[in-house]
Amino acid sequence: MSLRLQLLQVARLAPRLLGDSTERVREFFLCQLTPAGGGRDREGRPDLYYTIFTLAGLQALDAEIPAGSVEKYLRGFGDGAGLDFVHLSALARCWAAVGLQRMPPGLDRALLARVESFRKPDGGYEGDADRPHSTAYGAFVALGAYEDLGRTPPQPLKLVQSLKRLETPDGAWSNVPNAPAGATNATAGAVTLIRHLGLPVNPRVGDWLLARAHPQGGFLAVPAAPLPDLLSTATTLHALAAMDRRLPGEVRERCLDFLDSLWSGQGGFHGHWADDHLDAEYTFYGLLALGHLALP
Repeated sequence: MSLRLQLLQVARLAPRLLGDSTERVREFFLCQLTPAGGGRDREGRPDLYYTIFTLAGLQALDAEIPAGSVEKYLRGFGDGAGLDFVHLSALARCWAAVGLQRMPPGLDRALLARVESFRKPDGGYEGDADRPHSTAYGAFVALGAYEDLGRTPPQPLKLVQSLKRLETPDGAWSNVPNAPAGATNATAGAVTLIRHLGLPVNPRVGDWLLARAHPQGGFLAVPAAPLPDLLSTATTLHALAAMDRRLPGEVRERCLDFLDSLWSGQGGFHGHWADDHLDAEYTFYGLLALGHLALP
C-alpha cells in the first residue's frame, strides 16, 4: 500500500470522533475547490499543493471528486516543466487521486524523470538546488510521487542510507546534516519512510517523539518550540503508529483537547493556537490526527 493510501486509510477513521460534524468538514473540503478545478491556497488561489490535500480530504470523507474539472486543471501543467519539487510531486499525486487512467500517455514517465532530477549525490532528494544534501522531507515527497504513479525510486536502499547523515545526537533526525538536535517532522517522516520500506527503527526514537508532547496537548515541532502545532501532532501520531508504539492514555486525552481547541465551526482546523486561517492542508492533518486518536 502506498504512503498516500496509508494516510487515507487512517483519515477515514476520523468520522468516528467527528460524529455529526463530519458533514460540515466534507462541505469545507468541497468549498476549497476553485472554479478552475484546483484547491485553494491561503490566498484563495488554485494551487497544486493545496489541491492534493483537498482531494485527499474529499476521498477520506467519501465525497465525490469532480474529476472532470480537476483533470482539466491538472492538464494545464503538462509534464510539470517549471514546477518546483514539491509542486511537481503534488501534480503526480493529484493525477493518482483523480485516476491514473485519465493521464495522458507517457506523462507518468515524464513526471518521474523530473522528480529524479532533484536527486542528490547522497542518494536522497531535496528541492533546493543550492543544498548539496538531501532531506528527510525530500525523501518522503519523492517516494510519495513514485508510489502514486505505481513505481519505486531507483536504488531505494540508497534513499534510506541518505537518512543516516541526518541523524542527530539525541536519537532523532533533522533536515540538515550535523544538527545538534532533531526536529519532529523530519523524525516522523524518516520513521514513516523507513518503516514503510520494511526496515526497523530504534525504539528510543519513540521515546524522543513522545517527549515532544506539550502539557496542554499536541506535539512540538522542535524541543524549544513555544506552541504545539497540528502538523507535528499528526505526523508524530502517524510515526508512533508505524512503530507500533501505543500512545499513553493521558497524552491521547490531551491531544483530543488540543484538536478540539483548533476546530472551527466552519468545518476546518487551524494549524496552531495563533493561526487565524483555515485551509485544506491543516484540515486534512486534523483528519489524520483524529483517525489515529480514534483507534483503540
